[in-house]
Amino acid sequence: FHSSDELHELIKAKNTLRNNMKAFPVFDATGFRDCQINAIENLEKSFSENKPKALIQMATGAGKTYTAITAIYRLLKHSKAKRVLFLVDTKNLGKQAMDEFTAYKPVDSTKTFTELYNVTLMKSSFVPESSNVVICTIQRLYSMLRNEELDESLEEDVITDFEAKEVKYNPKYPISFFDFVFIDECHRSIYNLWKQVLDYFDFFQVGLTATPDKRTFAYFNENVVSEYSR
Repeated sequence: FHSSDELHELIKAKNTLRNNMKAFPVFDATGFRDCQINAIENLEKSFSENKPKALIQMATGAGKTYTAITAIYRLLKHSKAKRVLFLVDTKNLGKQAMDEFTAYKPVDSTKTFTELYNVTLMKSSFVPESSNVVICTIQRLYSMLRNEELDESLEEDVITDFEAKEVKYNPKYPISFFDFVFIDECHRSIYNLWKQVLDYFDFFQVGLTATPDKRTFAYFNENVVSEYSR
């Protein structure tokens, strides 16, 4: 549950995240592919309707991560999101994502994303207070919530066949710690053991995948905001 302090802050707020998302500024689609434009505009419509989960299906090579970073940029700039989680299931995917955030330059700015906002690639259990975007493996976040040391070999690949341990409330990471999560290759990591990490937080969830299955569609409540398979 939210703490009493968190609820008090929400009551005092002149404007909330959900109010800020009721209307997004027009998206400048210069240089974007049709499938990317469709994904961003439909995702923002989904947010404005307060839908908690959304799925972006986009073929490999079509620019899923670039699309996600654009959406995150607009959330930080226009909706005043506090902190966004970019969740991956291997260490290599985290490094690739960090490279893309570093290289990304918004169409309405002369600065890169990382010059405008603080992006942290998690290599320990410490999240800087100033972080706007946190890139983290689901394995590391699971260990952080449990206050355990991470066996870093688990970050090399998706492993689900060891005994699950329950995630309980951790005051270092209240359920409102992140406003949004973008889950890369979500068809691999949102079930069974790792699902606890997603159930723990109170955030909007966006799945990114080229190959969803029936379980993926069901998890995201059939809310497919982009469907581009080739």
